[in-house]
Amino acid sequence: MFTGIISDVGRVRRVVPGSDVRLDIDTAYDPAGIALGASIACSGVCLTVIETGTAKNKDGADQHWFAVEASPETLSLTTLANWREGTEINLERAMKVGDEFGGHIVSGHVDGVGEIVSVVPVGDKWGSTEFTFRAPAKLMSYIAAKGSITLNGVSLTVNKVAGETFAVNIIPHTLKATTFGQAQAGDPVNIEIDMLARYVARALGKE
Repeated sequence: MFTGIISDVGRVRRVVPGSDVRLDIDTAYDPAGIALGASIACSGVCLTVIETGTAKNKDGADQHWFAVEASPETLSLTTLANWREGTEINLERAMKVGDEFGGHIVSGHVDGVGEIVSVVPVGDKWGSTEFTFRAPAKLMSYIAAKGSITLNGVSLTVNKVAGETFAVNIIPHTLKATTFGQAQAGDPVNIEIDMLARYVARALGKE
């Protein structure tokens, strides 16, 4: 379980093709604190750690990393198939009992892939930025203004909904602390709808 509060921006170190694709990811996390089998949300996708290590980077400094594997199903349902060496990804460790709950309940199970439609600054240079996204039609009934949504692993609040698009405002701190600071129109995003919205829809017989 996660909260959608990003604690590191990692970088894909290596992609190893296979029946399950292996991804080695550079991180600021200390590998001594990552148990094999631990879950880490990688741009919103819950993946299992299979190996950790530390290597020297090109400057001779220690660079921590961890490895995960992604199945064909995960590749087909998320943006992982597009990841290459150097791709930056949002990282979040799984919650521990007693942790501060700063976002909303996030499972790390992506419901679909959307697309950034536009990126528009709001107000002066210290203001937020409005991102508009297009989501798969089947997900739009779960997305409501003032509701929560997880985009590339980031817990965000929906500002408005129109047709097959919705918008969120992202503050400068979040832009700096996540990959959204470099995001552009046309980029794909992993979408996880609010878990509460899914259960309400099921209770009402709409799923």
